[in-house]
Amino acid sequence: MDITSLAVSPAAMTATQGSPAEAAQVLMLRKAMDMQSSSAAAMIEALPQPTALASSGSLGRNVNTYA
Repeated sequence: MDITSLAVSPAAMTATQGSPAEAAQVLMLRKAMDMQSSSAAAMIEALPQPTALASSGSLGRNVNTYA
């Protein structure tokens, strides 16, 4: 058991009873994080789809490796 976590718990209890300004700051932080996650999802969706690998012909099907 980690003893340092016990010392943090009273501070965590008092932090939950914060002022309305702190609640507004937390709300704004959550909104900013939601906006970042939606922007990241949009960027990932905007990536082009990878091209299919060659399945016939002599180019792009074989890799010659020598040790």
